[in-house]
Amino acid sequence: MRTDLFTWPELAPLWDGNTFGLVHDWLGERWNYLIQTQPLGEEDPDARFLQGLAYAALAFYFTQNRNQEGALLLLVDALRVLPEFQPDRHGLEIGPVISSLETLRPLILDIASEADCPLQPFTCNPLTYAGRPQ
Repeated sequence: MRTDLFTWPELAPLWDGNTFGLVHDWLGERWNYLIQTQPLGEEDPDARFLQGLAYAALAFYFTQNRNQEGALLLLVDALRVLPEFQPDRHGLEIGPVISSLETLRPLILDIASEADCPLQPFTCNPLTYAGRPQ
């Protein structure tokens, strides 16, 4: 198996810089590798984990790009997948991601689909992982 699948120091600047389109691409490339190389395919636990993170990344991307309906759908998907990997997976803490999603959810529940992001400026918890200075 590839050794770069869970290189959080590589992903952190993208996540912390709110470049969630790039975050999604980073996660998607690794997810695609796993579903093609692991016997369980899409049901591989690591693939599901990366998919849950990708759902979160797209929710954050969509809310910032005036697609609140899409953001809410992906936020719900992320909250369905990510809790099964708490407290951490491959050294990445899941709680801060879930907390960011839970903060955003009530803010986008009742706004128009094309409304501006309710968080101005947009913020979410930084990517938190083992070995990262706090």
